[in-house]
Amino acid sequence: MPNLLITGANRGIGLEFAKQYAAAGWRVLACCRNSDKSEELKQLASQHTGWLSIHALDVTDFEQIDRLGTELAEQEIDLLLNNAGVCLDAHNNGFGTIDYAAWMHTLRVNSMAPLKMTETFIRQIARSQQKKIVNITSKMGSIADNTSGDYYLYRSSKTALNMVAKNLAIDLAPRGIITAVLHPGWVQTDMGGPNALITVQQSVAGMRRVIARLAPAANGKFYAYDGKEIPW
Repeated sequence: MPNLLITGANRGIGLEFAKQYAAAGWRVLACCRNSDKSEELKQLASQHTGWLSIHALDVTDFEQIDRLGTELAEQEIDLLLNNAGVCLDAHNNGFGTIDYAAWMHTLRVNSMAPLKMTETFIRQIARSQQKKIVNITSKMGSIADNTSGDYYLYRSSKTALNMVAKNLAIDLAPRGIITAVLHPGWVQTDMGGPNALITVQQSVAGMRRVIARLAPAANGKFYAYDGKEIPW
């Protein structure tokens, strides 16, 4: 039975990942900040007793990450899925009105936490069969694709995440670990809004197909949910 460790599993894309991987027979270690309030996730766990466990985790609290690493020290992790993310640009008006405290928080969640998660769980990943690290990024983090500007906080945090993942792909390759970043598309979630182009089910199903196909040749690559490679 392969094992998934995922952050931000209480709603949207993260919750759908938990649903689909649990249904596919994976053991799911689902992390979320407010586990007591995550009713859908708790219901899912009750449907997959012994297969899906919930772990309270605020990814901005690195001591919590360390404690979870100790708790799961003996657990193999085939896939670390760094999914937790925030977009706080709606509270800003762009250039000249940047909320720098919000920017620091965005960087901590979107860019720093995935690296901390990887450092903490690297032994569990290296012991597994699949040895995969996938970071949920955004096309908005692509420098080559940026033609509209704005969203300074979110764009820069995802660009930083992309560089972190590229570094990891190089540094961890000798251990047989594959690292990639995935763009989920414009998805109908709380973040994407109701007018987004695809459903969360379509996005996650597509990303799962990409993840399943990840091989050494894909190490350090930037893919969309449909498998198309995205320019950096």
